[in-house]
Amino acid sequence: MAHGSRYKLPFRRRREGKTDYGTRIKLIDLDKYRLVVRISNANVIAQIISVGENGDETITSAHSKELRGLEWWGGAKNTSAAYLTGYLCGKKALKAGINDAILDIGLKRAIKNSRVFAALKGAVDAGLNVPHGELVLPDKSRISGKHVSDYAENLSDEDLKKKFSKYLERGLKPTDLPKHFDEIKDKIDREF
Repeated sequence: MAHGSRYKLPFRRRREGKTDYGTRIKLIDLDKYRLVVRISNANVIAQIISVGENGDETITSAHSKELRGLEWWGGAKNTSAAYLTGYLCGKKALKAGINDAILDIGLKRAIKNSRVFAALKGAVDAGLNVPHGELVLPDKSRISGKHVSDYAENLSDEDLKKKFSKYLERGLKPTDLPKHFDEIKDKIDREF
């Protein structure tokens, strides 16, 4: 006679909405590196991960906090930072001898022009081969922050100080964001 409940409790990470195990198994079965992009409330993280015997192994990663070391004075989680983080991760992956990967966005919804796809575009522009459709990628003007610059130009000085106080504290005028973006991208190219 069997004792105990017949009720089967789902895995904890599934209950918490952190892991879709069906999709994960499909990605693991491909036996390829994964470009994992995660966006938190404050930062962007891009990693190249392989499946090892004892679980996932991170081969290389880039974090938007690293951009501060390159003197990036813009936001750490905006579209420009997502692109630069993906670009940095792509450069590190190529240096580690990884040329191909598959995008893993986790439980994020695939929304056209989103920061996840900005990070993907950064990795692809760095030279990493990641299968994707061109329609989901944000355009160059959005990635470089031109829309932020255009918005800032139309603000009064008072509104500019309110809405872009962190940029101004760090010494970056929001109208200079596209130029600053290009400078940081060039710095990444010189380092890698």
